[in-house]
Amino acid sequence: MMKEKLIPAVEFCTSHQVEFSFIHSLHEFGLIEIIEVKQTPFLHLEELPKLEQILLFNKELEINLEGVEVIIRLLERVNQIQNEMNILKNRLKLYENL
Repeated sequence: MMKEKLIPAVEFCTSHQVEFSFIHSLHEFGLIEIIEVKQTPFLHLEELPKLEQILLFNKELEINLEGVEVIIRLLERVNQIQNEMNILKNRLKLYENL
């Protein structure tokens, strides 16, 4: 079984100077996942770039959490559409080479 790479949420909060309540709010909005291990909250290491992007939108651009949620969902959808387009392009190339 592959071991998950986790970082303590408190460590992230300390290094980025944010309150844990902010992280908890992001979790409630469904933007990030918090994993509890022995009553200690952890974050997936893979989610850190997304979390830092959320912080940028919220702190630097002063976008509220509702706005951040919409932006993140739209970015995820754009990424999904780009992946689907790449798959379709590859299929088309396959048929063009016949």
